[in-house]
Amino acid sequence: MDVFSVLLVDDEVEFLETLVKRLARRKLDVTGVTNAEDAIRILKERPVDVIVLDVKMPGMDGLEALRQIKATSPDVEVIMLTGHANMEAAIQGMELGAFDYLMKPMDIDELLYKLQDAYKKKTLGDFAK
Repeated sequence: MDVFSVLLVDDEVEFLETLVKRLARRKLDVTGVTNAEDAIRILKERPVDVIVLDVKMPGMDGLEALRQIKATSPDVEVIMLTGHANMEAAIQGMELGAFDYLMKPMDIDELLYKLQDAYKKKTLGDFAK
């Protein structure tokens, strides 16, 4: 598997820390932050291949963060996470340019497959430029 960069954005600290460790063990370059503002700051500082973005967060929510991410970095693929069985938000995220969505709790292998698919889409898009 190619090494690519993943930015995880989730306000649930324990969930975030566990996911960062599990993905790092699978040799991904992974960073975790607990809010959308930090994610946008990191994205301005360095390139990221795929972002996993929680929909429901205090402050800026995932949908607003997605709008800003796509406005400034349209080639970054974003996977939306929702723990609230909120299909409406997931559909809205797809309409705003999200690559896909996952419902919490999700299987780590399912997340890995989606991350790999999103990275492949991003790299194919990079070749088309």
